[in-house]
Amino acid sequence: MTSERLERRLAAVLAADVAGYSRLMGIDEEGTLARLKAFRKTLVDPTIAAHRGRIVKTTGDGMLVEFASAVDAVRSAVEVQRGVAEQNATVAKDQRIEFRIGIHVGDIIFDENDIFGEGVNIAARLEGIAEPGGVCVSNDAYRQVRGKVEIVFDDMGPQLLKNIAEPMQSWRVRLSGQTSSAVKSGSVVSHPQPLSLPDKPSIAVLPFQNMSGDPEQEYFADGMVEDIITALSRFKSLFVIARNSSFCYKGKTVDIKQVGRELGVRYVLEGSVRKSGNRVRITGQLIDAPTGGHLWADRFDGGLKDIFDLQDQVTTRVVGIIEPTVEQAEVRRATRKSTINLDAYDYFIRGMARIYTSTKEGIEDAIQDYSKAIEIDPNFAAPYGWSTIAYTRRKQGLWMSDPSAEISEGIRLARKAIELGRDDAFALGAGGFGLAFLAGELDAALALTDRALVLNPNLANGWHASGWIRSYIGDPDTAIEHLAKAMRLSPLDFQMPQFWMATALATRCAGRFEESASWAAKVLQEAPDFVAGLTNYAVSSALADRIEEAQAAMSRALRIDPKIRLSSMPILTVLRRAEDRNNYCQGARLAGMPE
Repeated sequence: MTSERLERRLAAVLAADVAGYSRLMGIDEEGTLARLKAFRKTLVDPTIAAHRGRIVKTTGDGMLVEFASAVDAVRSAVEVQRGVAEQNATVAKDQRIEFRIGIHVGDIIFDENDIFGEGVNIAARLEGIAEPGGVCVSNDAYRQVRGKVEIVFDDMGPQLLKNIAEPMQSWRVRLSGQTSSAVKSGSVVSHPQPLSLPDKPSIAVLPFQNMSGDPEQEYFADGMVEDIITALSRFKSLFVIARNSSFCYKGKTVDIKQVGRELGVRYVLEGSVRKSGNRVRITGQLIDAPTGGHLWADRFDGGLKDIFDLQDQVTTRVVGIIEPTVEQAEVRRATRKSTINLDAYDYFIRGMARIYTSTKEGIEDAIQDYSKAIEIDPNFAAPYGWSTIAYTRRKQGLWMSDPSAEISEGIRLARKAIELGRDDAFALGAGGFGLAFLAGELDAALALTDRALVLNPNLANGWHASGWIRSYIGDPDTAIEHLAKAMRLSPLDFQMPQFWMATALATRCAGRFEESASWAAKVLQEAPDFVAGLTNYAVSSALADRIEEAQAAMSRALRIDPKIRLSSMPILTVLRRAEDRNNYCQGARLAGMPE
């Protein structure tokens, strides 16, 4: 009789639990239960219902949900995780409720409103390997949603799951940098849209694979790619994705069609570098992303002393395929190298690897590497520019141990970058931003960034710098436009929290306080202990009349750095308009920042 009641069907199964639930209960049992119930009532259950899911059962901190569609299951999971992340933005890490979610599509047994079977077991095991705040899906689920949802997935490779006989191909949903669609009342958030192809040839250069077998030489392959991106970016006729977004794919097996969709480009260049002794071989292939068709492939061999000539050849051939009408003179200009000294270049590339960490320690180490590059080759403009940026980050993060001396050094480096890089878009943009934030020379800085964007309209860092500076001078509408261009040129940039910080400032200067608070909240999702991010969020939230949230963020900032004072806030030294300074001070005081 029992077998007659059993029903088998194909379903998408979502398993979820709270990461570190026992620890949270040990710290604050009643508070944890109250917060979990609040999440369920206001976010989790309504989201599941909105996506036509059925909650099969709950087990304390866990939940099992059935969906008829994998698309609904994934969308529901992403919406929940984004909503939880936003609500956790101002909560201390050790007190956050964070869900782990696993999703699988498979055969299940339905019996008396409960579900059983391998489909359920696999979803539960995938939940176990998901990160706190993350979503992990099986390959079966991924195949069902691929191309149907505007969500990025990272390939985790085959995973050994407990009590599952065979390794299972698994995928991680990339939630970092995305915005919740379950936002707080009054928040203004833009939903991610597919990136349409620009109206001119567009290209992304993926990290070249290091085939040398020597991990210490990884920077060499990375440097090759960065120079190619820089050379291509000087062409106004091309739309070139910035290095930081391209390098999100480093070390991963990629689907070129998916890369094209995620970055919004038609062409993708990939390749490898094999360095052996004093010889190097570079291979490259240009692919039409929408079709996957190979347009060009070639191999270049040479000695290390000819390395820049090899880069010139690669760049020239790629540009010849993409834009046949580009004149040879432009090719020669685009492929001009910053330095012929490989030792200085090595230190510069090492510094780049360190500054990309965006940590206090990483930035300190980067300054040392740039200093060594400058010592070896004093006429190499790029390390002066990046050193300037490093000092602006130290000022912004309230990390300077001797502000007067460090600001003076940052200004000196900015002026040197400008002197050496009169036709180098990056050097002008970096130097200009340094003069703005460190010296308060706003008009000169604006002229320099405008010149940089004339030289290289594809320079995401240039649009980013211009966005900051135009906010400082009181032109927030143009700032917002320029920052949007920066984010479009480099949609996966490691500096994206800085883009969001700048946009939060611009929208605040435009009087759009709710929107400013939402941009500031995105920064905290990536860096919850970043003091400048916390104070930024607190000020904008206070001006948006979200006083409780503002005070919570300011309280957290003061716990991290008790020396915070309104009178020493870096932003007040560069805002030209009195109304912008007054708004900042008003918001800071409402949030509880000491004078």
